[in-house]
Amino acid sequence: MPRLSQPAPRGSDAATIQAEILEKLAYAIGKDPIVAKDHDWLNATILALRDRIIDHWMSSTRAAYQAQVKRVYYLSLEFLIGRLLRDALSNLRLTDAFQQALANLGVKLDLVELLEPDAALGNGGLGRLAACFMESMASLDIPAYGYGIRYDHGLFRQKIVDGWQMELPEDWLENGNAWEFPRREAAYEIGFGGQVSLETAPDGKQRRSWNPAEKLMAVACDTPMVGWRGKRVNTLRLWMARALDPIRLDAFNSGDYGAALSAANKADVITNVLYPSDSTPAGQELRLRQEFFFTSASLQDILRRHIQQYKDVRNLAEKVSVQLNDTHPSIAVAELMRLLMDVHGLVWKDAWAITQGVISYTNHTLLPEALESWPVHLFEQLLPRHMQIVYAINAALIADAQALPACTPEFLSSVSLIDENSGRRVRMGQLAFVGSHSINGVSALHTSLMKESVFHDLNMLYPGRINNKTNGITPRRWLLDINPKLADLLCGAIGAKVLDNAELLTEAQPFANDAVFKEKFAAIKRENKVALANLINERMGIKVDPSAMFDVQVKRIHEYKRQLLNILETIALYNSMRAHPDRPWVPRVKIFAGKAAPSYAQAKLIIKLINDVAKIVNSDPDIGDLLKVAFIPNYNVSLAEMIVPAADLSEQISTAGMEASGTGNMKFGLNGALTIGTLDGANVEMLEHVGKDNIMIFGLTAQEVEDRRRQGVDAGAVISASTDLKGVVDALSSGLWSPGDNGRYRPIVDSLYHGDWFMVASDFEAYAKTQRDVDAIWRNPGDWTAKAILNTVNMGWFSSDRTIREYARDIWNVPSA
Repeated sequence: MPRLSQPAPRGSDAATIQAEILEKLAYAIGKDPIVAKDHDWLNATILALRDRIIDHWMSSTRAAYQAQVKRVYYLSLEFLIGRLLRDALSNLRLTDAFQQALANLGVKLDLVELLEPDAALGNGGLGRLAACFMESMASLDIPAYGYGIRYDHGLFRQKIVDGWQMELPEDWLENGNAWEFPRREAAYEIGFGGQVSLETAPDGKQRRSWNPAEKLMAVACDTPMVGWRGKRVNTLRLWMARALDPIRLDAFNSGDYGAALSAANKADVITNVLYPSDSTPAGQELRLRQEFFFTSASLQDILRRHIQQYKDVRNLAEKVSVQLNDTHPSIAVAELMRLLMDVHGLVWKDAWAITQGVISYTNHTLLPEALESWPVHLFEQLLPRHMQIVYAINAALIADAQALPACTPEFLSSVSLIDENSGRRVRMGQLAFVGSHSINGVSALHTSLMKESVFHDLNMLYPGRINNKTNGITPRRWLLDINPKLADLLCGAIGAKVLDNAELLTEAQPFANDAVFKEKFAAIKRENKVALANLINERMGIKVDPSAMFDVQVKRIHEYKRQLLNILETIALYNSMRAHPDRPWVPRVKIFAGKAAPSYAQAKLIIKLINDVAKIVNSDPDIGDLLKVAFIPNYNVSLAEMIVPAADLSEQISTAGMEASGTGNMKFGLNGALTIGTLDGANVEMLEHVGKDNIMIFGLTAQEVEDRRRQGVDAGAVISASTDLKGVVDALSSGLWSPGDNGRYRPIVDSLYHGDWFMVASDFEAYAKTQRDVDAIWRNPGDWTAKAILNTVNMGWFSSDRTIREYARDIWNVPSA
């Protein structure tokens, strides 16, 4: 690599930056300041900042290459990075200078920032975690690449019509993306279908050769990921799908326009939408195509980079660590084996040792559907060579299992990569486990349950691979960026050192009893609540009182996350307020947000119920401001950045044993919200850090949930034993909350009476009682604020910096700052 001189340092004063912005406006955007619109100023600002980032980016890449350091490659189907301008400005400590430069030009930075679209590259916690990890890896000076898909339309843009969720295409790329760099030279063929043959290589050895029937190209787009203080800039590389021949002119000229563009359309559909519904065979095929497409492109790119520098794949495990973020990229195990054997000529034994040495796997869920399995016939049809490799891996696995003294047919069936009990399916979670040297859970409870449940037998067969790495969040975005006044208050109390090490937040614990500090803390919370109240009014026409308790549950809509429990208790609270208007009720604003998967009918029905309840409650003059309900549409990172600093109460109420970790709980806690939650996921560790008096825990434990499911629950008796719950369920059954459609909520009522799998009825009374305990604390503002402060200052351990240091030390074997 040629040695390039370092660029001259750029001035960080407002005048220099102003000149750079004007230059970009003129020569990159082609606009005179006199006629420039806000979106022109946004792009000019991004491009001016981007130039500064490029300096750091190139020096980071160059230094990693010259030092021959090990690189980390993070494969994830989601990267929920949100808006990047504010984050990059903050991490480079350039916010004030850019703000002043734009002000000199008559432009407000805050208004420009709002025009940047959220990158529609994810759905929820999985994608947001990946984004936090990318930022922390750069902040800790770990050379890393993120690999994913450049979705044209993301998951979907949510619109609420008559209370129902409607899915519309997300248009985040409609006006281009000023952050990205297309890399046409980084393009790889991706194959599907075809035949496998045995061929003689130039060295005389026979090798398997896959001859795909269908091929397309994966083309890279790079986005810089800026670390804290610009210490390092890493790369997020996202793949676009392109047809080898975008148009068949013979077909076009003959008038068969559909056939002429069929190859291009087939390629485009792979990167159109995140998580296409897999409720149909076509949807399942598209999901598998997506996962193989980005995984194969990423591994080919990794091997190309490695060989370019080291000339040999045999030292791959010494220089490369590939982290699979959940089960989606688990096909990497078979694809890396194929590449090492069929392309690079390694024998099975050597290829398998390298594959296991390179790959590690993070499991994020115990839900069977999220572990993924594919019908053997589909897998074999799309990826015939990989099916052969999976069978060979499975044969070795079965041989290892049969060598155990206590091996039984049931044990063999449990560990096998092929599920013979459900129409023959390839178990992708099992494949990821077997092909990895490390398998980690994402909270202490989740890791423990993983050993006891989904990977119990594999853990017996290959002990020592499972370890825990509790999730974390980047404090730069989730405190400094979204709640700068709170960050300033904390820095004023214990010093700016806390910006570099969030775990030092604990030094601020004494300020929970400091009257002046508490008053300032409460004033900041109030200001954030006013901002959110204005947003709710502007977007939804609902006026809410900022002095009321903001009770928040924002996350993906799923039955195990139990938005249903929340809204049923809200109905019960409303009934009590109407029945007992003389009681000293605590005013509440119940805030919901989140998307339901398009084919998840029950989750979409829960959204409808929330909106039906809101419609009635919000228009009741007898209740007034005592209770309001708001479901804010189209939840994304930018909306979360408004909601999180304004929350008083954080709802983390999943069925115990079903939430792997959660990171929303950490974000809310860091910003001074009290948590009401079950002993699930990272709530368990939050309890340990903030103390039992500062978190409101209720409900069944994971073991108790398992026991009840095994023994069976008389849900009818449980519901009848609760006067409040019985009244709510009867009202749902009668159509009181669905005028004109009495049977609308029959599926919800049936789910409660027939099994209550998610323990909504079983936990209702404990939840309702704990909510009244929350009321009691709220009535003493000084006590509430002290508890809120203790949540904030004890959240530093949940920094993603701590998590990434543990990955670096225990799994990747790379140094970290």
